[in-house]
Amino acid sequence: MAIAAVRLNQLIETKARILDAARDAVALSGWKDAQIALIAARAGVATGSVYRYFDSKADLYAQVLGLVSEREVAVVAAIAEAEGSASQCLVDAIYTFAIRAMRGRRLAYALIAEPCEPEIDAARLKYRAALADQVARLVRRGIASGEFIQIDANVAASCVTGAFMEALVGPLAPEAAPDSEAARVIAQEIAGLSARMLFQRATPELKLVSKASA
Repeated sequence: MAIAAVRLNQLIETKARILDAARDAVALSGWKDAQIALIAARAGVATGSVYRYFDSKADLYAQVLGLVSEREVAVVAAIAEAEGSASQCLVDAIYTFAIRAMRGRRLAYALIAEPCEPEIDAARLKYRAALADQVARLVRRGIASGEFIQIDANVAASCVTGAFMEALVGPLAPEAAPDSEAARVIAQEIAGLSARMLFQRATPELKLVSKASA
């Protein structure tokens, strides 16, 4: 029994090393260019041994995405559960997400937008949905307190989440050195603008653009 327990712990530790090495490789070069041989070397295992723990390269990367995204969602969830106004919590959550993303811009791009295999993309959609769920919680709270406009919380969460993700990793995303004053200003502006669309205020009545004038 003791030998079996030791062996199980070794297997768990080895898998964790492979996942850590894969995360570092993706953070450096993205999904496409992260090579299994390099990951295996960093983890201290033979290349073929990687497939004892993962069915395929895509399976490995999907698990990496799941592991990293779980941590990011947990950070946002903790802020969403904090005391204070829904408005402040929403701004704080987006700001924190933005700061963390700018510290690892290459990894953030891989997690959010980089072209990838279907298995990885399926895991990524779960990540985006989990983040949007946390935003929706705050939207419902803000509507109940009168801070936010009356709107479908899921629609609002989709818009807000899409806005700050695009601003962080889209083709027009501003550049700044990690943890610099410029990065903090960018994060503040992204958070403020993304949340402001929900703030309770008088708004003009919008009209649809006709086909003739489009």
